[in-house]
Amino acid sequence: MIHGPNHFTVIAEDLERTVDFYVGMIGLEKGPRPDLGFAGAWLYGGGKPILHVYGDRPVPPGRSGVIDHMAFTAEGLREVKARFDASGWKYDLRQQTGSGIWQLFCLDPNGARVELDFDPSEKP
Repeated sequence: MIHGPNHFTVIAEDLERTVDFYVGMIGLEKGPRPDLGFAGAWLYGGGKPILHVYGDRPVPPGRSGVIDHMAFTAEGLREVKARFDASGWKYDLRQQTGSGIWQLFCLDPNGARVELDFDPSEKP
């Protein structure tokens, strides 16, 4: 029986830049990580490690492979949008027809596609 996603893993071309993006732009928090014998980081959301970042291997050609994107439930649309605007980081913001969910799509520093989903009641 599956209970839900456990974590995603991103291979980072530049570990520090990748961690800075997911912490500073997306809003995850850097947290404890066991000594796995290679460079990396565990990033937390809601007190749980949900994004693992590898800093010791080459980014594969094609970058995203067969996984199209990773999506996170988020809050604080106005603040997140302001961070993206202030940094000049490219993104696409749209409101899903029917559900009204706000979806912010962007690429991380390694080319991985990221989706942030916000409640319809939030205003950009």
